[in-house]
Amino acid sequence: MYRLLALVALAPIASPHQDAPDPSRISEVDAIECRLSVPDYTGFALSVSEADGVGQARGWKKIDSANPFLSEYELPQPITVAGSYRTTRIAFSANAMLAILDVADPAEVARGLGVPNAMDPDPMIADLARSSGKSYAEVAAGMKFRKFLGEKIVSEKTEPAADAESFGSRMTVARSISNATSHPGKTLYGCSYRMEILDKDGKPL
Repeated sequence: MYRLLALVALAPIASPHQDAPDPSRISEVDAIECRLSVPDYTGFALSVSEADGVGQARGWKKIDSANPFLSEYELPQPITVAGSYRTTRIAFSANAMLAILDVADPAEVARGLGVPNAMDPDPMIADLARSSGKSYAEVAAGMKFRKFLGEKIVSEKTEPAADAESFGSRMTVARSISNATSHPGKTLYGCSYRMEILDKDGKPL
């Protein structure tokens, strides 16, 4: 839940948001599937951490995470995301909500959504094979973990600073698919909601 307070404080400066929805009416599936605006997601995510917020009202159980950058919850009932994948485990990172899927290879999920792997290991494996004299298959078999880090922009909106204002903003909603050594055999599927504050020249502060 890191940086959420900062986002809430800056959002009214960068982009006034009228008639924000009640966080209790926002679906966790909508958040995971990139169906929210950045301000609406921020209000929803902040409510989860409140003592009487969304998480408690829905019966979410906070669980220990092997990853210090994730806040994890067990849901009382499974949700379905990415078309047909069901899970009862979700997590929040600095600016994203994720479903933790029982899928060992994130590429299985990413292929159908057109999300490329920004850390494709194939070139590295090929280089190691050439330099070591081993076959590609031998090198690949020796890699216990293959990092997948994929993102696909769903929407991006830039609002330059008006003449009478000091700041503008850029809000980005992006599909996210990844894996982590802290969660072997799992795929982290969800959506990131990012806001950058821009100066009068349009440069990030």
